[in-house]
Amino acid sequence: MLSLAGKIAVVTGSGSSGPGWGNGKATAVLFARQGATVIGVDVNGDAAVETQRLIESEGGSSIALTADVTDAEQVGALIADTAARFGRIDVLVNNVGRSEPGGPVELDEETWDAQMALNVKSAFLTCKQVLPVMERQGGGGAIVNVSSVAGLRYIGKPQVGYSAAKAALIQFTRVTAVLYAAKGIRLNCVVPGLMDTPLVQRLAEKYAGGDLEGFRAHRDGQVPMGRMGDGWDVAHAALFLASDEAKYVTATEIVVDGGLTAATR
Repeated sequence: MLSLAGKIAVVTGSGSSGPGWGNGKATAVLFARQGATVIGVDVNGDAAVETQRLIESEGGSSIALTADVTDAEQVGALIADTAARFGRIDVLVNNVGRSEPGGPVELDEETWDAQMALNVKSAFLTCKQVLPVMERQGGGGAIVNVSSVAGLRYIGKPQVGYSAAKAALIQFTRVTAVLYAAKGIRLNCVVPGLMDTPLVQRLAEKYAGGDLEGFRAHRDGQVPMGRMGDGWDVAHAALFLASDEAKYVTATEIVVDGGLTAATR
């Protein structure tokens, strides 16, 4: 069940921003445990290599690449190199993202553009390169885009750029999935809620004046299940969508949020 044996999987944002398990790091390690050869991509080369070493220490197969996936030239090179080296790309996980605070008045234009580039343009650029590879190789493929519940509803933080970009990512995924459904290429989203990852420290600095303990308690209290999720919750949802068990699942989302978006509080 949920085997990725023999599959070539590209995972962007495969490193963690600090100690612990981010969504991309957990996804890369889990995919390798299920048999995939993982091409881990991160703008922080050291973080990508750390994930590669973890995979290899468990007997898995991985390479680490350093790239900025908001740069079309770098994305084109990494996908072309991967396809040439392995002969195919079976799975793509678009995991990069970052939230910046502010509404339309507070955000400057440069920050708005950067939010759009990192949170949605990156997926456009990787899909632009990977879809022709998947189409040519036969047998289809699976693309999993990691969005956010901020793209579904307001979750208490003023982050209009991030929210707009993650909502756009969901619709980008749905439309592209319909366009490529007949070619056997599936696209879906994992939609995480409030997750306890290394990014929480950075978010506490941006949204809670650095009060990490208070910020974490607040986030736990927002969730009907009484706690945040973690990177492994996201990874397991991504694994299902990438696997052959999800062969009839496309153009949809798995929301991983402990009930947050169904609640009114």
